[in-house]
Amino acid sequence: MSLKIRLARAGAKKRPFYRIVVADSRSPRDGRYIEKIGTFNPLLPRDSAERVNFNEDRAKHWLSHGALPTDRVLRFFDAAGLMKREARLNPEKAKPGKKRLEREEAKAAADEAKAKEAEDAKKAAEDAKVAEEAAAKDAAAAAEEEASVEAADEAVVEAADEAADAPAEGDAEKTAE
Repeated sequence: MSLKIRLARAGAKKRPFYRIVVADSRSPRDGRYIEKIGTFNPLLPRDSAERVNFNEDRAKHWLSHGALPTDRVLRFFDAAGLMKREARLNPEKAKPGKKRLEREEAKAAADEAKAKEAEDAKKAAEDAKVAEEAAAKDAAAAAEEEASVEAADEAVVEAADEAADAPAEGDAEKTAE
């Protein structure tokens, strides 16, 4: 007969209360047990002395007779210094589930698309700014060229006017005589 030291639930609905019992491993959780060795009230604060009560002498007796405690009861025994509970390591349990991974991938893809759109918009704005600056330079150069052409035209017109106003060389000599 394999013995277990385990919790048997009692108490009302949504008001749990547990007995720490020694029972045959084949008997039901709340069914027949051999001996009640303590109680556990999870509704009390963790630091309360009345949260977990058990008879250490009877627990030692049943442990010496081959009874194996369940994980929760082993935690109580470890806290009391009766047995040593090794820390468990289950790295698979800490990994996120399949749906969460899908949601995170979808969110990352959406963020990447949003960042690309923002980058494209920024690049388009920079290209528009460069094009605007080039157009402004072209307009300034055209205006400067037009001004220089007008200045050259005015110089030609002034030279022509001076030539027309000034008497010819032969005429000046004739008038001087």
